[in-house]
Amino acid sequence: MNRGKAKLHIRDASAERMCLHGKWVVFGDFRRYYYSMNKKIVRADILLGLTACIWGFAFTAQRVGAEYIGPFTYNSIRFLLGGLVLLPLIAFRRKKNRGVVSPFILPSIITGSCLFIGASLQQIGIFWTTAGNSGFLTDIYVVLVPIFGIFLGKRTGIQTWIGAAFAFAGLFFVIGGVNLETINKGDLLTIISGIFWTFHVLLIDTFVKKTDAVQLAGGQFIVCGLLSLIFAGTNILGRAGFISGIGAELGSGYFNPVMLQYAAIPIIYGGIFSVGIAYTLQVVAQQYAPPAHASVILCMESIFAVLGGMLLLAERPGPLGLLGFALMFLGILATQWDINIKHPKQA
Repeated sequence: MNRGKAKLHIRDASAERMCLHGKWVVFGDFRRYYYSMNKKIVRADILLGLTACIWGFAFTAQRVGAEYIGPFTYNSIRFLLGGLVLLPLIAFRRKKNRGVVSPFILPSIITGSCLFIGASLQQIGIFWTTAGNSGFLTDIYVVLVPIFGIFLGKRTGIQTWIGAAFAFAGLFFVIGGVNLETINKGDLLTIISGIFWTFHVLLIDTFVKKTDAVQLAGGQFIVCGLLSLIFAGTNILGRAGFISGIGAELGSGYFNPVMLQYAAIPIIYGGIFSVGIAYTLQVVAQQYAPPAHASVILCMESIFAVLGGMLLLAERPGPLGLLGFALMFLGILATQWDINIKHPKQA
């Protein structure tokens, strides 16, 4: 009997053990690991929610900044400031990687140039449109990325086309139709910027496989900031009459440094919070947040853009605009179906 109990005890003990990361642990240890990971995931989800909130309210900051200074002046200060804020994180990761520096100069120039075009069109467009419209119309890139990816040999499923149908139906209501003569030119420029955001995401996806993500981010922010500074200093588009009537650029004869005081808070928010802090939070959070969580939570950026416009700028989208926002958000979520439904174990 005692021998039988001993054997039973051994069998029970072996049944309470499992392999975790290549090591055998008892279920008690596993439970502690599970609860610990759950806490980390919850904290990561909260950080991602904060990131989406910061990015969403950044559209409000951009809208206010556009009232006082030119788009290139705003973006030059914003992205150079954001790049500088990322330097401590870059140094920390380089130390963690024992000084290994991945090739990031050429990728930074390429992605930074694409970022410059997208951010410039977006900042010019937001002068004529609302923060909410800018947020949702910019996020059209979420739908376009898998579609454009087809031409690069990437596979996509029916969820992409369902998402596209919802998103473009919503787009119709947001911009008030497809008549190019009556469409708000700010909305049109923002939609075009979404195409360049799509190219930007695909470029990042290509380069990040061989380049440290944070180094690439810092590098592209600096490149974008310098290109914006060149355009702000020379005022090329302003002299050509393409952006006449918008806030003064650094190189224009009527630039007033006092305007920088009024634009200081939007610039600081856009540079330090939106570019520097939010990106750092995203990098930290996505170490623990499952992709399913990250993709959905970060999509909330556009909703925060609408809330920011309503709360801080007294923007009041009409019923058709709200319907358009809802349809676009459903379309954006539908494109995430492959992550959230087909791979539920990641959630």
